Amino acid sequence: MSRSLSLACALALAAPFLTFPSPLHATDRVLPMRFELRTQGPAEACGTNCKLFIAASGAITADTPRNFLVFAQNRDLTGATMVIDSDGGSVLGAIALGREIRNLKLATTVGHIVDLPTEGQEEPRATLSPAADCESMCAFVLLGGVRRSVPADARVMVHQIWLGDRRDDPTAASYSAEDLVLVQRDIGRLAQYASDMGASADLLDLALRIPPWEPMHAMTRDELRRSRLTTEDVDVPAAATVATSAHTPIAQPVSRMTNGLRAAAISEQRWALIDNSGVATLARRHPLTVEGEDIGSFDLVVACVAGGDGYEVSYIERRHGGEQARLPDTLGAISVRVGGNAADLKVVSSERRSGPDELVTYASGRVPSALITTFAAVGNHSMLIKTESARLVTGIRLGNTGAAQNLPRLAANCIKPLGDRVELPRAKTGGLAAVK
Repeated sequence: MSRSLSLACALALAAPFLTFPSPLHATDRVLPMRFELRTQGPAEACGTNCKLFIAASGAITADTPRNFLVFAQNRDLTGATMVIDSDGGSVLGAIALGREIRNLKLATTVGHIVDLPTEGQEEPRATLSPAADCESMCAFVLLGGVRRSVPADARVMVHQIWLGDRRDDPTAASYSAEDLVLVQRDIGRLAQYASDMGASADLLDLALRIPPWEPMHAMTRDELRRSRLTTEDVDVPAAATVATSAHTPIAQPVSRMTNGLRAAAISEQRWALIDNSGVATLARRHPLTVEGEDIGSFDLVVACVAGGDGYEVSYIERRHGGEQARLPDTLGAISVRVGGNAADLKVVSSERRSGPDELVTYASGRVPSALITTFAAVGNHSMLIKTESARLVTGIRLGNTGAAQNLPRLAANCIKPLGDRVELPRAKTGGLAAVK
């Protein structure tokens, strides 16, 4: 486990303000976790063997353990099963809640409760639906049960923990020595908790492999068993996933010509407005990873189009093979998504190069104005960049640091007559040279 707990995984865990990054949904899952007691139904179906369910749905906060103790007070919860449906949340809140679940000797499972019509019954009855997700820190709450099960239709999804105020664009943020002290302290806390609950090192190791810009990893049946996250299992086929690997720092690839587009040093810290021979473009570089394994980097470039109908987006990627992620012969599809807006980019070229062996890909396409303006709006927004090949699918969540300040400048230059040079500072931050 040491390779995943090294400083290369830095900022994986920290103080109470640390959380797993989680997508927000317009449901009760983003509200603080609530607890409700239900008896299994209908009564004629389960008879004298009806189970007692505790519905636990919502985000885990620092107050959640205390709220659960208030809920449990003066209630007989002997033999009850906590049914969890959550996007995750507070690290320390989840640890404390898991310990309270173990103290009460409750069972845990993933799902949500569906209330049945009362029909004059004195107590509310409900059925258990397995169609639910237990994301990030929720997995460690699940670990608190003395008996633990994950139905075949449910998912447990894990991810690195990150500083809560820097999770939206982690590569653009800065981190202090104090942050690292908190990281070391809470790595120990979570590791000790997992050990106390009977989990193997695989659970924490797997979670720490997935950086915050990648989609969460849905655990396979084999991973659930090996990590001891389940004590009961369902006989279902293992789900297919992309290969995982320990993170090994690899030097940035040397910039080279890609279909006439020369890649120079672009900031990984923020979106910057670049002067490409008088043509204004908004550009950003980001690492390309697969479940934490570094396999290259890509540049994303946004430019004006004639008539101002949308924006031209260019994607330039330099990819090398990993320990378990083999280098494909070509990329077949690339898409970008912001909220409900999505667009496919046309792969213009995707060619293997030697010395070193790498795949260089260039794609471009016109995207709706709404996609870019939504992404660059004030506040934290992200863009999902997805690539597909015969063997592998990657997904990278890219933040918008610097976009809100620079998109208006780009838009202002889009309406200038041809021949007018973009007004940019003389000192450039680097970027992409013009297409020749």
